[in-house]
Amino acid sequence: MEAVCLNSEPIFGEGDEYEDGNCSILEHSDDAQEMQFKKELLPPNVGLEFESFDEAYDFYNVYAKGQGFGIRVSNSWFRSKRKERYRAKLSCSSASFKKKSEANNPRPETRTGCPAMVIIKLVDAQRWRIVEVELEHNHPVSPEIKRFYKSHKKMFLAAKRAQQSEPVKEIHTIKLYRTAVVDSICNGLSKTDERDDRNHVDHSKHLDLKEGDANAVYNFFCRMKLTNPDFFYLLDLDDEGHLNNVFWADAWSRIAYNYFSDTIAIDTTNLTNKYEMPLISFVGVNHHGQSVLLGCGFLGHESVEYFVWMLRAWLTCMLGKHPQVIVTDQSKPLQIAVSEVFPQARHCYCLSYIMHRVPEKLGGLIGFEVVRRQLNKAVYDSLKISEFETFWGEMINQHSLRDNKWLQLLYEDRQRWVPVYLKDTSFVGMLPINESEGSSAFFDGYVHKHTSFKEFLDKYDLALQRKQMKEAMEDFESRNSSFELKTKSNFELQLSKVYTKEMFKKCQIEVEGMYSCFNTKQVTTNGPIMTFVVKERIEVEGNEKEVRHYEVLFETTQTEVRCICSLFNFKGYLCRHALSVLNYNGVEKIPLQYILPRWNKDYKRNSLLDIGFSDADVDSPVLWYNHLFRCALQVLEEGAQSQEHYLTVMQELDTLLTKFSLVDKSFM
Repeated sequence: MEAVCLNSEPIFGEGDEYEDGNCSILEHSDDAQEMQFKKELLPPNVGLEFESFDEAYDFYNVYAKGQGFGIRVSNSWFRSKRKERYRAKLSCSSASFKKKSEANNPRPETRTGCPAMVIIKLVDAQRWRIVEVELEHNHPVSPEIKRFYKSHKKMFLAAKRAQQSEPVKEIHTIKLYRTAVVDSICNGLSKTDERDDRNHVDHSKHLDLKEGDANAVYNFFCRMKLTNPDFFYLLDLDDEGHLNNVFWADAWSRIAYNYFSDTIAIDTTNLTNKYEMPLISFVGVNHHGQSVLLGCGFLGHESVEYFVWMLRAWLTCMLGKHPQVIVTDQSKPLQIAVSEVFPQARHCYCLSYIMHRVPEKLGGLIGFEVVRRQLNKAVYDSLKISEFETFWGEMINQHSLRDNKWLQLLYEDRQRWVPVYLKDTSFVGMLPINESEGSSAFFDGYVHKHTSFKEFLDKYDLALQRKQMKEAMEDFESRNSSFELKTKSNFELQLSKVYTKEMFKKCQIEVEGMYSCFNTKQVTTNGPIMTFVVKERIEVEGNEKEVRHYEVLFETTQTEVRCICSLFNFKGYLCRHALSVLNYNGVEKIPLQYILPRWNKDYKRNSLLDIGFSDADVDSPVLWYNHLFRCALQVLEEGAQSQEHYLTVMQELDTLLTKFSLVDKSFM
């Protein structure tokens, strides 16, 4: 399989020459090479971007070859001090007219003043963008005409210099810039026809694009690259140019991953439920405890190979930064792929996904409700591994379930999904620890079983805008609202000063829960480590209450505390039992190691302080961009604090943009 994106290595080196003058017409009789360009090529579009001038030239040259005309560089603009090209006009070779010759027998005029051209411009000091396009010619053009233009000769000279046995250079260029969705139209992926059957093409391993889907995907990527400069995408093609997989992530997702990469979930709900659109999402948890999108993809086939491609595409997008914990469904191919791409990450199964399947898998059993209650007790109420083993064994024996294949597989994989086996793993809220908790897909409400690619991409922006607006509103309220205190505990006051509103509310429940705990008692001492038992009266079913015992370890020298319920690892904040032991021992403030920075209301602001340049970085446009982007986010957040801040930021931005516009015009 081949990974394809618009920003790939150029086909020609910087040393190649470009025709700034007249291009003579040459004959070429190699029909086999001419056949490589019979396909309809992707026309230039405003907003299409390239890594270099070479790539932009090659793209237009390949397009021109397929249409039947030559090209030349008719105009170039350079910055005088650095002699750096920053703008160029690529025209049809028949553009303008030759200068009048005073020779006795001047050559006849071959140009027609053709208007066909593209204008490309250097943006962000590193990418070339098409800013103007004219496709119409004032003379006949046809790929059937057996003529070979000078600009096309470079393609074959480059291939010959590379000592290649067949002219594959141009094919690679086509794949680079046409994008796979356009290839899919040309190759008939939208509809399976008789020719595909004769060639035995396995369409079950390609994305099943319906009418209009291919154009929707292509237009989506073009629009995102134009409006979102840090937008990233990769396309996976097989050897015949068919589209297998797609991955993308916008700038917001890439920045969010820098903050929230500790624990992520790979959501394959659409694959599991056999939706028409095989969407796969990478989701994290932000500082408000909300889900945040970290990338998306369309998966052509649920195989190890395809999952590996998707995970590597995501890892490439995130600059090789690995997550610590990965949560997925029970897909075996996905499990193998995760172990291959992220061998050091802790891979767990989604507990919500498993428990939601209980009615489907066990609903036909006699006494199903009793089985369900016993299963919930084993999963959610076990504080020790021995308790889980006992509860599980009782359920299996009482209902003769030893031959149930699904339960057998669950038990074999219990260390990947049962909370009592995962107490040393940090889930930042992704693991439900009681029956009432659940989880929903990031695009819940925007996607249904028959949602098409086109329909989803139309809703994608709306979904992200609403999520981002919600996060911005939570940021604003967290920084500018005073939280209502419900107790006189110093713990509650301490948390109200640092945590976001939503995370403070969750911690506040635990502080209030201290009053349901009683009889905190020290039972053993081993040097600086003391063991306590905290009793809590909890509701079981209805109004019934039950007293449970929780063991809590307290280390006096480092002021460390750990409860057997392990709420801190599961949710990222201390439980009522641990708080009770701290309070019992006269600790007035929660130790700093239990105040996680990722829940801080100023988490993003504080993180920006650690981002800077070294002396070796000053000449890197990529680092310039990344640094400016992060700083711009901080300006954005400050500007949204009040109308006065907003007007000030807008005024300064207008001044800055006007200044840049004047600078650009001075070089024109």
